[in-house]
Amino acid sequence: MTIPSERTRAVLATYEFMRDLLNPKATPRVPRAIRNRALRCLRHYPGRYEFFRLAKVLPESWGAPE
Repeated sequence: MTIPSERTRAVLATYEFMRDLLNPKATPRVPRAIRNRALRCLRHYPGRYEFFRLAKVLPESWGAPE
């Protein structure tokens, strides 16, 4: 069973992974099409601030990021 803080941590880890995909030094040899797709996905992806707010409003679903 996933608890709220684990859910939040997973979404934030996905955000970091997608940011790494944009960085050629962190992830060499990633095709340009993948980098562009990651950029489009991250354009409206929620960040830490949004998760702090979500954790206050929906604590049963989202935990405070650590």
